[in-house]
Amino acid sequence: MTKTYVSYNNIISSLGFTSSTVVDAIQEEQSGLSMIDDPAVFPHPFYASLIDEIKLNSAFSEIQTTLSHTKLEKMMVLSVQDVLLKSGISLTEKTGLIISTTKGNIDVLETESSFPESRSYLSSLGSILQKHFGFKTRPIVVSNACVSGVLAVAVAKRYVQAGRFDNVIITSGDLVTKFILSGFNSFQALSQEPCRPYDINRSGINIGEVAASVLVTNKLNNLAIEAVEIIGDSSCNDANHISGPSRTGEGLYRSINNAMNEAGISSEDIDYISAHGTATSFNDEMESIAFGRLDLNKTPAHSLKGYFGHTLGASGLLETIVGMHSLHRNMLFVSLGFETLGVSQPMNIIKYTTTKKMNTFLKTASGFGGCNTAVLFKKTN
Repeated sequence: MTKTYVSYNNIISSLGFTSSTVVDAIQEEQSGLSMIDDPAVFPHPFYASLIDEIKLNSAFSEIQTTLSHTKLEKMMVLSVQDVLLKSGISLTEKTGLIISTTKGNIDVLETESSFPESRSYLSSLGSILQKHFGFKTRPIVVSNACVSGVLAVAVAKRYVQAGRFDNVIITSGDLVTKFILSGFNSFQALSQEPCRPYDINRSGINIGEVAASVLVTNKLNNLAIEAVEIIGDSSCNDANHISGPSRTGEGLYRSINNAMNEAGISSEDIDYISAHGTATSFNDEMESIAFGRLDLNKTPAHSLKGYFGHTLGASGLLETIVGMHSLHRNMLFVSLGFETLGVSQPMNIIKYTTTKKMNTFLKTASGFGGCNTAVLFKKTN
């Protein structure tokens, strides 16, 4: 079986516009969340991580283009360009493009938008990125709720192992918009304070926006120093409810178990878990049950939502990138906002940023519609 690697990467977020800058901030336990009080966006103050549009436009002004671009397109173009420049790969018929998102350019449907409604189609987003960079192949869109980002990694791996592509660029992104905020508010899920995943005093989620990009490749030469090998993956739908996860964690349990079987490893071989951790009672509880069923309740785990909020379909790819850098630095990053365990099953939530020699990590994600995805990664050096 062809070995597949996740190599060069980029993060565009409220904490910075490069992966190293963002991970440095996480290592210093800096959060990108802030209080937003803008009645034009939402009638009540809320916590979120927003990308500064002045900084974004300034960075994008260096890009050569004749088209007008939406905020999300600017974020993704900047992110993909950084990965292409670092990797130096050629855009041939053997180079694929995968776009993962939940809502894409949903903001163009707002009355004040100057863009046509057709720009909201995910296929349109793919076409714009394809034309801008000159990809030879048709873009693949992965839109499966909040597992989209990490699922895209699994999809890229399968395309590479099937021989369709040698290299795949994945770019993932979502925005904080009126539509997104009103949707989560309808579930009474938004918190008016920084989120606290797995904590007994959690009060709901924060929303964030981000773009993240990676190169998935079968080429062992010219890998980034933080590159990892994809050693196992699986996705399973628990078919429980349109928005609520399985109470037994069945879908996540099966996803992790299948990924471990493919990788040929046991729970003792996993050095840490980059969990989903939305800071909602149903999600956090479900994860604790699934991890417990797999004897992973003693494995160090964290949620990165305290740094970025929930970045929806981009969260899985964003958190995969941070996990890669965590392995490279041999550092476990604190799960911001956590103090006292608030789930029924034991979990080893990381309370302090510490050093630990590591080789393997597990990335999990769960989302609306009952989707669950797990991917296992191993250091390449």
